[in-house]
Amino acid sequence: MNVDHRPKVLVIGAGMAGSEAAFFLAQHGVQVVLVESKRIEKTPAQTTEAFGELVCTNSLKSMDANAPHGMLKYEMEALGSIILKSAKEAAVPAGDALAVDRIHFGTIMTKVLTDHPLITVQDQIAKDPLALMSELSCDYTVVATGPLPHKDLENWMQNVLAKEDLYFYDAIAPIVDGDSLDYTKLYYKDRHKPVPEEEGQVADYLNAPMNKEQYEAFIHELVQAEKVQAKEFEDWKFFEACLPIDLMAERGPETARFSCMKPIGLELPNGEIPYAAVQLRRENRLGSAFNLVGFQTRLKYPEQTRIFKMIPGLENASFFHLGSVHRNTFLNAKKILNNNQSSREFPKVFFAGQMTGVEGYTESAASGLYVGTQILALIKGREPLSYPVETCMGALVNYIMTADKAVPSNINVGLMPPVELTKEERRMRKQIKKIKKAKVAKRAREIFDQFYQEQLKEIL
Repeated sequence: MNVDHRPKVLVIGAGMAGSEAAFFLAQHGVQVVLVESKRIEKTPAQTTEAFGELVCTNSLKSMDANAPHGMLKYEMEALGSIILKSAKEAAVPAGDALAVDRIHFGTIMTKVLTDHPLITVQDQIAKDPLALMSELSCDYTVVATGPLPHKDLENWMQNVLAKEDLYFYDAIAPIVDGDSLDYTKLYYKDRHKPVPEEEGQVADYLNAPMNKEQYEAFIHELVQAEKVQAKEFEDWKFFEACLPIDLMAERGPETARFSCMKPIGLELPNGEIPYAAVQLRRENRLGSAFNLVGFQTRLKYPEQTRIFKMIPGLENASFFHLGSVHRNTFLNAKKILNNNQSSREFPKVFFAGQMTGVEGYTESAASGLYVGTQILALIKGREPLSYPVETCMGALVNYIMTADKAVPSNINVGLMPPVELTKEERRMRKQIKKIKKAKVAKRAREIFDQFYQEQLKEIL
């Protein structure tokens, strides 16, 4: 590291991870050069020039303190997460989830990063991180381009770094115009929550109920529909927790009914439970657009409009944005990276976000914070930080660094060490899941707080 000037870090990519890493480092006195290419050339998934663009869903998942995503947010907020702060400013109703108005969120993120006195934003296509780091006189680099890096950068990763093909495919759900819905066939209801009684207040989710005949016809059409096919040189490698609705249908007629179309907790106004239900979540504060929850798809555009209009209430639907398939590139972290997410071959080059093997907005942002703390520790002459595996951030890193097979993962309780239950707790079979989750969450907060006081606080 150069000793005659303030440390400078190159961050490539202004998505979830890159934005978080850049802001964290700048807030702690580090000069940052934030390089973003979308104003020059967008990826197939990008539609705006805003930083922190949400290209799939508009939800950053649960805020419940005992849920895995809620636990992860607890750790991120302790580190001053700009993603969560901005998301709360741009929040739209979504039950216990943190969902945002995408445009408002992107506007906030762009302004915060552009206006920061220690962040220099540079519109440029990064092709070789090592060469660019040298060109810009930076001491460290964070590669955080998200799941779709520029082809030249991807070639660098494969030819110089990874030397093997590692990628999977993901799919985006469609967004429907709220004015085109037939609300006489739909009803507001949050899963497992009573309908709000306060005058003028409605539940956060809009539901389209299906009877058995409607559901079976819908699934049949999904199976038979024309789909975007993989090219000869490609191989479908979908993330299991974000499967296309049409792929669910192909796996079996009941698969969707036990996943995104499950009717449990979505009683109709007359008290009956539908055979299946499609949930629609507000896409913006006005409620003028809705996201079809869990309806990622490989269907060709004409097939999407034809089949999704089979959903009750969507017969005359107009779609602002149809679903699409896009390629997500990620590294086999266990083979290529150190625990602090730096390259084993190029230790001043770090990787953050989805390309490391974490999946999801919140997880990607947390990865950016994790790398930010690791670089700050190095700048301050400390050893790499070792996040306890009982914490969410520690569990995510431990997973991608130890998994037998490189498969992306969201944060979940299964990534964390099991907790011990008392005899009395084991007897409470109906509540055992809830008890376990609460104990894991309590332990995670306590251990993170201790880790913060003993290690993180020294560098912040």
